[in-house]
Amino acid sequence: MRSPRRSMLTLILCGFAALVSTAAPSPAQTPASGQTWPQHPVKFVIPLGPGSGVDITARVFADKLSAKWGQPVIVENRPGGDAFIAIMAVIGARDDHVLLFAPASTFTAHSLLHEKLPYDIKDLVPIARVTNTLIALGVPTALGAGTIKELAAKIKAAPGKLNYASVTGANDLMWAAFLKTEKLDMAKVPYKDPVTAINDLSEGRIQAFVGAYAIMRPRVLAGKVKVIALTNLQHAAALPDIPTGREAGYKSLEFDGLVGLLGPRNMPLAVRDRIAADIRTIAAEPDVVARLSATGQVVNPGSPAEFAAALADQRAAVAAIGEILGIKPAQ
Repeated sequence: MRSPRRSMLTLILCGFAALVSTAAPSPAQTPASGQTWPQHPVKFVIPLGPGSGVDITARVFADKLSAKWGQPVIVENRPGGDAFIAIMAVIGARDDHVLLFAPASTFTAHSLLHEKLPYDIKDLVPIARVTNTLIALGVPTALGAGTIKELAAKIKAAPGKLNYASVTGANDLMWAAFLKTEKLDMAKVPYKDPVTAINDLSEGRIQAFVGAYAIMRPRVLAGKVKVIALTNLQHAAALPDIPTGREAGYKSLEFDGLVGLLGPRNMPLAVRDRIAADIRTIAAEPDVVARLSATGQVVNPGSPAEFAAALADQRAAVAAIGEILGIKPAQ
């Protein structure tokens, strides 16, 4: 027969174990508050307008994460201002529930494009790599240029008279470096929204656009726009007939799309790891892969550390482009 003393000791030990188990924070908890994250709705802020590849991707993951987290995940488009509007909205919120969902090319070139930045890059920390966007060089079908070589010939035949556009900074610099390397002269037309640029591309008001394949796809399917190359490092299985810039013989047209999620400076690593793990789980679902592949996204989820490494690689690529253009980064 068990003694009353031993029974009491057992109860105390069991109670202590339960207390420790309850008090110990799990990876899904925010150490600062000890409460499960998220405690309220989450917002994905996007520096591009509706219909862009990143917008489509963000909405696919937002729907899935809402169900997984038990909180609404809201997608908010804040285009314009060379992504400063979106970035400052995230930094200014000082809330680890307000996150930046963006192509890295919208901000990795900022130091080359602006003498002074309104934010410190350390104000944003990597949470998860999500996808690699297929970055395409598109031309109006009516232009009659089926290759980069044919487009270059048309530009040489009418120096300064043909127009181009690219919405995100790094892609814009890459195209400028290509023009300089090939001794080509085109006029740049600025756009706040890439969808508007694609409308003008399809109507022949601009003759070249460099950006996400996803926003060109509807006009490609309609026969109005022709994609003549991709800038990605790897040949795209989803678009087997389209060469990369390097495959076409133009090494200066090489820049990989990189899309990910970033949070405010003090966002705990435990929370970032948890979000990245949830994204990896969702990214493995066949319906997600199929939907994003159809819109020009290569699903490629990664941890905070992997995303940080990819960002460092892209910044190095941007620096190399800056050397071609003779642009010194802002100090």
